[in-house]
Amino acid sequence: MKVLAISGSLRRDSYNTKLLRTAEELFPSGVDFVLYEGLKAVPPYDEEDDVQPAPAAVAALRSAIAAADAILFATPEYNSSVPGSLKNALDWVSRPPATNPLRNKPVAVVGASTGAFGAVWAQAELRKVLAAIGARVVDGEVAVGHAPTRFDEAGRLEDEPLQEQLQETVEALLAEAGARSLVAA
Repeated sequence: MKVLAISGSLRRDSYNTKLLRTAEELFPSGVDFVLYEGLKAVPPYDEEDDVQPAPAAVAALRSAIAAADAILFATPEYNSSVPGSLKNALDWVSRPPATNPLRNKPVAVVGASTGAFGAVWAQAELRKVLAAIGARVVDGEVAVGHAPTRFDEAGRLEDEPLQEQLQETVEALLAEAGARSLVAA
């Protein structure tokens, strides 16, 4: 099974990327966990540019999502919503609507922010967008508030209740992905 992890933060020392790295340790050894690192290269969506062949960064993103059995998103919160770069990438991926690579794909959303609420609004917005695209959004919420105080120097999440929530979300994503692969077989 292959899980693609996408951080909505472009920052090199991102708390959301650290959250995904923490999640990586929670997946069983047989899961191929891949952190997508090409979000910054995705150009602004313009329908006039949505042609074949797609821009290289868009083709790479679509291909990475299509090749995965499940997607784990981690989003920061910018102005009470999803970062523009992540929303833009999803706009590209959502085309064409009937056959986009996220359609019927199991996805989970977690988030971290420097504020008190751990990107809960951004997570809700992202779940809404993913559902509109046709992804199968699993239940589970991990809201890492005050993120600078939640990770140790090595980048590991130190908060035990949050680690447990992350474990539950990982398990829900795996269960949904497993159910999907059984139906596809």
